[in-house]
Amino acid sequence: MRIDVWLWAVRLTKSRSVAAELCRSGRVRINDKVAKPSASVAVGDRVTWRDPLRDRDIEVVQLLLKRVGAPLAVKAYVDHSPALPTRVEREAVGLRDRGTGRPTKRERRDIDRLRGRRED
Repeated sequence: MRIDVWLWAVRLTKSRSVAAELCRSGRVRINDKVAKPSASVAVGDRVTWRDPLRDRDIEVVQLLLKRVGAPLAVKAYVDHSPALPTRVEREAVGLRDRGTGRPTKRERRDIDRLRGRRED
């Protein structure tokens, strides 16, 4: 089954075109390999990508040919993603004074640590 169709069918993306664009951008990986929209997904595969708020890590449990309701869609995968950051945590990370320009390399590393992307 195509990865873009599966992401749309289990309601992880709003539309199939959004799922295809996510795959074309090179952010979706199936078992740690970059996936094109037409890449095949099978039961037991791990699908990962970077969401705007967190890293998503999904294990495929069931293949769905058509888009289904939310209660059925949740049963088609197991979500191994970290919990969503609270609103306070999200606001604290992205605040910069207006006009200060781009973050320096040190500031980017600090931001990545706060977001949980680095383990330094």
